[in-house]
Amino acid sequence: MNHLNDWLGLSRLPSKNQRSRKSSRILVLLLIASFVVLTIYFYYPSLDSLDHDLFQAHPVRNPLTPISKTNSSNLTLIPSQRWDTQANLEAGLEPSYSIQPETGLKYPPNLNPFLLNPFRRENATFVALVRNQDLQAIMSSMRAVEDRINRKLGYPWVFLNDKPFTKKFKRRVSSMTRSKLYFGQIPKEHWSYPSHVDQSKAAMARNQMKEQNVLYGESESYRHMCRFYSGFFFRHPLMLKFNYYWRVEPGVEYFCDVDFDPFQFMALNSLIYGFTISVYEIPQTIKTLWSATRDFIEKNPKYLHPQNSLGFLIDQDTSKGLNATYNRCHFWSNFEIGDMRFWRSKEYLDYFDYLDSMGGFFYERWGDAPIHSIAVSLFLPTRSIYQFDDIGYKHPPWSHCPKNRAEFHESGKCFCEPNESIDLHKYSCLRKWWKVRRDSMNSSMSNED
Repeated sequence: MNHLNDWLGLSRLPSKNQRSRKSSRILVLLLIASFVVLTIYFYYPSLDSLDHDLFQAHPVRNPLTPISKTNSSNLTLIPSQRWDTQANLEAGLEPSYSIQPETGLKYPPNLNPFLLNPFRRENATFVALVRNQDLQAIMSSMRAVEDRINRKLGYPWVFLNDKPFTKKFKRRVSSMTRSKLYFGQIPKEHWSYPSHVDQSKAAMARNQMKEQNVLYGESESYRHMCRFYSGFFFRHPLMLKFNYYWRVEPGVEYFCDVDFDPFQFMALNSLIYGFTISVYEIPQTIKTLWSATRDFIEKNPKYLHPQNSLGFLIDQDTSKGLNATYNRCHFWSNFEIGDMRFWRSKEYLDYFDYLDSMGGFFYERWGDAPIHSIAVSLFLPTRSIYQFDDIGYKHPPWSHCPKNRAEFHESGKCFCEPNESIDLHKYSCLRKWWKVRRDSMNSSMSNED
């Protein structure tokens, strides 16, 4: 204290010079005190906020209302009632910035891509056929889809299962997206043997394929899955409200940022079916599928579209028509973006019912991929089928990766390796598809001339 008195000149009677120095020192102290008071006043919106909790950790509060499980058509930015917009103005902040009343902390705008996307959405959904035990695998797939695509679009998800979903499954997958989710159980008649199928004969076929080491050859549930995706998924009550779907399998990967809306791309260009990978089917699984298809077309020739893609399905001269041999090429259906109005059409439903009556799903192992591929190739014009080259995708063991390094890789959009893509692999059918698509486009331009 004596040192302070000495410094202020209070320990002895002051001279005139000392009184002058004293006044200067007091003035300095007053200036410092004023600076401290002004700093506190302008830094904090209110001195009332200077309580004992101010410097404790506070949870970050979202200045927008939560969008979790909202209708995808509601794209309006709604300020939370917890935020004082008048305080924003007084603090010189734009309305999109926020001040938390309890702490006085300032927050920059919430940049939720879904809410900031003002463009219209299609009537569409992601769909996954998944079991409860596939939880981790489907969560991984959802993370890829949400990060790369859906966080900007906000489309809903439909989950289907032949068994009831557990509470754990619903809770965990709900944490993977802000979009609305629907959970449904498959009707028993869509996941069981039709009455006309000889189950003993079907069991013998499975045992035979098991001995031949055919992939999923011994699996009964795989056959139910193929039949369900061939003829029933688009008729499930949860799916009837939608036009477009994007099929997602457990354990798949997406390598590229998708900066556009694929569903809207389909609608704008009158596309019906989209894919990424095309491969050959295992011959033992579809021994009689082509002959059954040929018989169906002979009975219903009006269903064969004049601008069809028969050249994708056969290697011989297309002049032979359906009498040529099926080359087993198909679009890999674990990735599909499609318009379900085609699957619900009379021509496709008649085709499915005819195939189903033959029992090939169980006596052989007819897959939904070749059935979908044959149907869109024969009943639709080539121009309505599209390969999404810009969507990098992997379903083990095969993957597709965009080739243009400057556009997709050097730009940071994709992290896959084009040289590992199946596109030019001997097991790929993409060369055939590219030729059919190119010939179709050339023919269209010639007709316009």
